[in-house]
Amino acid sequence: MRLITGRQAAGLYLCQISPDMTTDPMRLLSTLGFLLVATLPACSVSEGMGTAPPPPDTTTPGLGIGASLEGRRPFPDDNPWNTPVDAAPLDPNSAVLIAAIGSGTALHPDFGANWNGGPFGIPYIVVAGSTAGVAVAFDYADESDPGPYPIPANAPIEGGAASGGDRHVLVIDRDHWMLYELYAAYPVAGGARWTAGSGAIFDLASDALRPAGWTSADAAGLPIFPGLVRYDEVVEQGVIRHALRFTVSRSRRGYISPARHFASSDTSSSRPPMGMRVRLKAGFDISGYPPSARVILQALKTYGMIVADNGSDWYLSGAPDARWSDDELNTLKTVHGGDFEVVRMGPVTTQ
Repeated sequence: MRLITGRQAAGLYLCQISPDMTTDPMRLLSTLGFLLVATLPACSVSEGMGTAPPPPDTTTPGLGIGASLEGRRPFPDDNPWNTPVDAAPLDPNSAVLIAAIGSGTALHPDFGANWNGGPFGIPYIVVAGSTAGVAVAFDYADESDPGPYPIPANAPIEGGAASGGDRHVLVIDRDHWMLYELYAAYPVAGGARWTAGSGAIFDLASDALRPAGWTSADAAGLPIFPGLVRYDEVVEQGVIRHALRFTVSRSRRGYISPARHFASSDTSSSRPPMGMRVRLKAGFDISGYPPSARVILQALKTYGMIVADNGSDWYLSGAPDARWSDDELNTLKTVHGGDFEVVRMGPVTTQ
């Protein structure tokens, strides 16, 4: 869609000034006020994707599995997830860290429309504030938030109800703007209660971190949902305004803020700690990629992606959606580890 710029609008409006305005001070003042605003730098949507102005925080997300957040962004603007890093300093150990993950290893979108007969990725559901909370019994209760958790009967489980993987369950309460996440989640008695390995609750209007040393539903002690590539952002909004989440096969015994937990015994400084952030190099040409891939790659330049769990190297997390174009997403596999660089890290916590 092409919209006219403020300067174009000013020109059109100028043509409508009639002679009698010069004798009507109030009408003339109103017109000049419009022209002053209109000639400010344009904020219009260009023909390319990713330049739409963000919606107000009062936007109400939809309801249901994979619902659109209608452009609303979790966490405050100054939250680390929402902070651009395209101009941040380079870490002096960047080349070593990238090589340890795999300079020649391809980026892999771990989400899409069809694998093993259906959409794949880490699913989520948006619920109303009136959704009843249920009790959850945790294996790691000492590092889990007790709840209750507003998990509806139709809450999707990562990998499906019969899966044996991470089995994440992510629930967003749109009215209280809260995020509830479970790892290794299993419903009991038809969902009247649940068991899980661990669980975490995040206030999406706050910058508060988990206690130091605590896990979450993710190994790094981070929230999962804010780091997912989602269809509503990529295709509907045409822009991702936050960092993304990825995994590595071998991490370091250590974490950097905003991560709060490590999941390794390897003390080598050449291994990435949890919370390490990488960005796509500024000179990487994304112009030839299809639309959805360009939006994702631009986000990787602007906001980067954060090491959040142990898994396959350079696996980028996203939400499943039957509307994804797997052909477009698969073009991301032409990007390699060597196309990234590490943003300068803060202190590494190792205990």
